Amino acid sequence: MTEVESRSARERMVEDQLRARGIRDERVLSAMARVPRERFVDPAQRERAYDDAPLPIGYGQTISQPWMVARMLELGALRPTDRVLDVGAGSGYAAAVAAELGREVFAVERIPQLAEAAVERLRALDCRNVRIAVADGSFGWREYAPYDAILVAAGAPSLPPLLLDQLADGGRLVIPVGPRGLQRLSVVTRAGEDYHTHWDTGCAFVDLLGRFGWGGEGPARA
Repeated sequence: MTEVESRSARERMVEDQLRARGIRDERVLSAMARVPRERFVDPAQRERAYDDAPLPIGYGQTISQPWMVARMLELGALRPTDRVLDVGAGSGYAAAVAAELGREVFAVERIPQLAEAAVERLRALDCRNVRIAVADGSFGWREYAPYDAILVAAGAPSLPPLLLDQLADGGRLVIPVGPRGLQRLSVVTRAGEDYHTHWDTGCAFVDLLGRFGWGGEGPARA
């Protein structure tokens, strides 16, 4: 895929998959138009990088459908001054787009090989405002909390309490919640010690594994 082909594919994605289906935040649309999604998929999948679908990235994980990435970012309402926590960094694509919207992005990925590859991709794109740690994402990343927005790209059985605790006052947590294979996006806004939740679209994400997810062995907390 040449640079011209890539740019054309991104423009079609933004218009046909995002804007036409209800994504209204112009900053999100512009960021999605700038980040070369083909750099975040396996080489064998590059011709499909702008498909309207999730794609495998290895280790049982996926890069999310473009519309879902855009919708989560829109619900997160990222501002240029925001500190963002990205849980389930995967290939690093959502972190790269979030880095176009916020001030700093802190990304957590439980699979070391995916985290290492994401670091290399971000470095190659000169994306300097993203840090990635290998850790159990259900613990968040307390060292850099509080966060103005927390985006979780994995389905949880319930709201992880440590993620709620790491929200700044006025911060937003966007996370798929529900049974395996069938969740809804939950948007939780913190107001002091109160949390207000509303529900958005249905979705189907890979499992959030870890102490406050679906369980299972994994790396230590960040």
